Amino acid sequence: MTNVPQTYDETDAVVHCQLFYVKDSQQAQVESLQSLIAEHTLPIILDVEVATEKLTQKRRQQLSQASTQPILLLDDKDKLLWLSDGLSVAPEWDKLQRRVVSAGRKSELLLQAAKITSDSHIIDATAGFGHDSLILASTGAQVTMLEQQPLMALLLLAEQQRMSALPNWQKLMSRLQIINTDALSYFANLEASNVIDNATTIDIVYLDPMFPEDSYQDSKTGKGAKVGKHMQALHQLARPPTLDEERQLLSSAQAVVQQSTQGQGRVVVKRPQYAPLLADELASESWHNEAVRFDGYFV
Repeated sequence: MTNVPQTYDETDAVVHCQLFYVKDSQQAQVESLQSLIAEHTLPIILDVEVATEKLTQKRRQQLSQASTQPILLLDDKDKLLWLSDGLSVAPEWDKLQRRVVSAGRKSELLLQAAKITSDSHIIDATAGFGHDSLILASTGAQVTMLEQQPLMALLLLAEQQRMSALPNWQKLMSRLQIINTDALSYFANLEASNVIDNATTIDIVYLDPMFPEDSYQDSKTGKGAKVGKHMQALHQLARPPTLDEERQLLSSAQAVVQQSTQGQGRVVVKRPQYAPLLADELASESWHNEAVRFDGYFV
C-alpha cells in the first residue's frame, strides 16, 4: 500500500485538496462545496482546476499516485469522488436505495443488534462513508454522524446535499446530522453538559473503528471477507486504534449512553467476523454472519 502523505492524517491542520471539475457548468457546484467548507468550518483549502484532458481510470490512477495532496473530482454526473491510491471512491448513497427501502431486522443484521425505533437517537461515532448511518436512519431514527477526517466529512456533506435534491430521499436526509469531530471530544462535551432530556437522549452509540487489514480473515483457515475499495481508501486516511484507545472509546461511549438513558441503551460495535473484541471487552450479545459481527454492550 502506498505511503500516505502526513497531511492526510493531520486532522487538526489545514488540508490542501486539489479539486478537478470536468465542465464549466459545474462552477456552481464548486462554489457550493466552498460554502459547505465555510459553513461547517472544515479545515480544508481547495485548489480548484478544470480538467483539460479526459480523466480516464488510468489517468486518475496516475494523478492520485503522483500527488502529495488529496485529489477530489467532480465527475460528469456531478458526483464528488476522492481519488485514493488509484481508486475512485465516493459515498454513493443512491446505490443503497434497495437496502434502504427494504431495511428491517430480517434483512439487516445491524438493525437486529441495534433494536431501534423511529423515536431513537443514535450517534454513529465513526461515520466513514455513511452507509451504516443510512440503514440506521431508514427506521425513522435520528442519526448524528461523527467523522474525524475533514476530507471524509466533506464527502459526506456533499453527498447529503446531492441526495437532498431528490424528492424520495429528502426525509431520510433530514434525519442525518454530519459533524466533523473526533468521537472522544464529542463524548466529553456531552458528558460535561450533564443535560438529560428528550432532545439530547442518546439511545445507541454505534462504533465501527478501523481494524488491521489482516483481521478480515481467519489466520488459520483463510476464510472471511475481502477488503472492499471503500475500506481500502479509509486505510489511507486512518490507522487502527491502539488497545488503550479502544478502551477509551468504548468506555466513553458507554458513559454517554448510561448518562442519557439511565440503563436502557446500548453500544453496538461492528467488527469483521474473525476480529478480536473491541478493547478485549466481552460483549453482552453478538450477532454475526459469514463476514461481519455486531457486538452489543448493554448499559
